[in-house]
Amino acid sequence: MGAAESVPETSIHEFTVKDCNGKEVNLETYKGKVLLVVNVASKCGFTETNYTQLTELYQKYRDKDFEILAFPCNQFLRQEPGTPEQIKDFACTRFKAEYPVFQKVRVNGPDAAPVYKFLKASKPGLFGSRIKWNFTKFLVDKNGKVIDRYATSTAPMSIEVPLPLSLPPSLSHAYLFIYFWCLFEFTEGHPEGP
Repeated sequence: MGAAESVPETSIHEFTVKDCNGKEVNLETYKGKVLLVVNVASKCGFTETNYTQLTELYQKYRDKDFEILAFPCNQFLRQEPGTPEQIKDFACTRFKAEYPVFQKVRVNGPDAAPVYKFLKASKPGLFGSRIKWNFTKFLVDKNGKVIDRYATSTAPMSIEVPLPLSLPPSLSHAYLFIYFWCLFEFTEGHPEGP
């Protein structure tokens, strides 16, 4: 049924992947950003809607520490047959994609990309961990933890991107300290309370 494979990594930031030119990219580069990771295909019935809305979503949130990571995949009826150059040209020219498009990967099976093993182990789907089709989406918080998974049929613009999704622990503690300090200062001067 596609049980999730156990993985030692605890954050997407621990992975290195290859961009569409074959250059290694350490995903730690995206630390501090909310990510939407998507397996994409150019010849799928969901291509038009997803690519169009991924571009709209990116335009809406790109200045708010948000990034889309697109991973072409040819595992589903060979719907992403192109070369890396063709895939990038398709996404960037036809759909004006300004987000990174990486090298083609496998998302299921023993040869699945390690980053996809991590994503699936972190957030299995309704019927197991296997990716069912193109345009499965994973929402990842600023600390690299997977917080949600969306099916192919989920339109990208329907995904709520909560910003900021999480604060670094040091900031969280600082905000709590300031909150309680202000509360203490206020109640000291006002014995009847707030």
